[in-house]
Amino acid sequence: MKTTVALLVLAAIAALAPYPEWVIERQYSNGIYPVWQRTITPLTNLLPVAVLDVLLVLALALLAGGFVRGARRRGRRAAMARLGVWIARGAAVTYLLFLASWGLNYQRVPLRAKLDFERERISQERAIRLASVAVERLNAGHAAAHATPLREESLAYAFFDAQHALGSARFIEPGRPKRSLLQWYFRWAAINGMTVPGALEIILNPDLLKVEVPATLAHEWAHLAGYADESEANFLAWLTCVRSGDPLAQYSAWLDAYGLAAGALPRPLRATLPRLEEGPRQDLRDIAARYERSSPRVRDAAREVYDAYLRAHRVEDGIRSYGVVLQLMLGTRFEENWTPALR
Repeated sequence: MKTTVALLVLAAIAALAPYPEWVIERQYSNGIYPVWQRTITPLTNLLPVAVLDVLLVLALALLAGGFVRGARRRGRRAAMARLGVWIARGAAVTYLLFLASWGLNYQRVPLRAKLDFERERISQERAIRLASVAVERLNAGHAAAHATPLREESLAYAFFDAQHALGSARFIEPGRPKRSLLQWYFRWAAINGMTVPGALEIILNPDLLKVEVPATLAHEWAHLAGYADESEANFLAWLTCVRSGDPLAQYSAWLDAYGLAAGALPRPLRATLPRLEEGPRQDLRDIAARYERSSPRVRDAAREVYDAYLRAHRVEDGIRSYGVVLQLMLGTRFEENWTPALR
């Protein structure tokens, strides 16, 4: 029992302790973590199944087996109490491993502090301009995007290029997208993808449409690169795809940009945008239809849990941080070929 209490106290201290951002950025996010990631992800890439699935099945088997043995020896009440101790101890250890293997990236220097970013640049005029460019690119790129498959090697190269554009000298090992036993949950909760801390592998929703895959895959790679904040991962994913030479990746990026920029405009201003042709409109309808096939109850519950998780890790905007990427798009100064200017 003393061990369990000590672990819980240690986990609480680790969760609440103030971490200097510059120390995390220099010593962890650009020091220890990239070495760890380039060691672990190549190993998990070799496995045909998700490590998350193996760990979940193993944990459930150990807990169930321990409970059954304990109930036979000491009775159900004692076995239940012992099970609670095991769960508390396991939760504390899991959280500490989470922080060490990936979670400290939440405390790194914010990306906006590295970019030539000014909040004064964020305006409806810039949103209209971005949405208009998105319409133009979507109309022009629809046919080519649907005529070609995704080339992961090309997307990986574009991802390295985008990291370099953000000033990173530490590149990551791209994760091979996997499926999971939890895909039913992904489908019902409308979750597009997941990065698994510790194992540093990525899982994608198998129901994703072709035009959604590049941006989602790049988003999960951004998490692997240590961008824990959802808006920052979205920004790196958008940069990756929009700067890529792959037609499908570019189209995927502009679909996201259109949805964000147009969605932020009042309806009267949205009506002034250039006309989106039938092809891209159908893609947006298909994406909306996939979302509607999810379960509202599961979806809302998942959002509440994830919102609490993000806020617990000092992400003030919680689940809304997904949409904060539009602020980065509008408030950052870009040079040629959507190269973000740095401070």
